[in-house]
Amino acid sequence: MPGKPVFSIGAAARVLGIPVTTLRTWEDRYGVVVPGRSAGGHRLYSRRQLEWLRFLRDRVSTGLSAADAHRLLRDRLEIGVALNPDDSEHVGTLLILLAEQDRFAADFAEYFLRTEGYDVALVVTEDEAYAQMERMVPNVVVVDLLISGGRGLQLCAYLHNHFDAPVVAVSALELRDDALEAGASAFLQKPIDYLMLVATIEDLLGRSGLLRGKAEE
Repeated sequence: MPGKPVFSIGAAARVLGIPVTTLRTWEDRYGVVVPGRSAGGHRLYSRRQLEWLRFLRDRVSTGLSAADAHRLLRDRLEIGVALNPDDSEHVGTLLILLAEQDRFAADFAEYFLRTEGYDVALVVTEDEAYAQMERMVPNVVVVDLLISGGRGLQLCAYLHNHFDAPVVAVSALELRDDALEAGASAFLQKPIDYLMLVATIEDLLGRSGLLRGKAEE
């Protein structure tokens, strides 16, 4: 439940800088943030709903369409990912190094992570990953274990031994135990649920309300 309604639509508009007409359009068109109603029929938003609207506003401000922003919000709410009130202030400074040998999967993952507000550096070989780590300090590294002919485990071990950034290992093969033994902090099996990828990254960064156990199933 979104909580007790406490903000009128006018107050919500002023707090968030979103026109009243936009709030009404979003409600009618997408039905994700639906305010309560007073006895007189006036729209009333809870504090939690204001947080949802802030999430939408911030995503739209980065260039995401309103439809895609609402889809992301709906999906995050359905799997129980907590929305950080300060996401808009901090997410943009966080860098993900994505080491993925499948260019189609890499492009899709990069797009999804960027829509979530992260900066992304993409590499498609093990050597490129080593070179990038010498030039940058990513907050999280995502490693496809089949990169460079299956050298992802070696890459995980190197990252674990030489850098502080947590590693999320991904693979179409059931290599969870091998990945964790090599130093990965988490393992996700392909095909990737990209909402789960984001939730896992946020969990590793200490920013997610999603239980770690769900990400490691």
